[in-house]
Amino acid sequence: MNKSVWIGLLVVGVILIVLGVQGMNSLESDVSRFFRGTPTDKSVWMLVGGILCAVGGAVGLMRK
Repeated sequence: MNKSVWIGLLVVGVILIVLGVQGMNSLESDVSRFFRGTPTDKSVWMLVGGILCAVGGAVGLMRK
């Protein structure tokens, strides 16, 4: 695949990680954590998706 695709995947992954971390620290997540004991599903999925995208992009860039 083209290197720009892997760079784009890495960038999207980093953006999703940042948004997920910000979502974990939001008021909505605090309320969810108070009543359910876990943060919101949206912030967790952003973190998981961001980590997968970032790892996939980094692995793609390392391959020749």
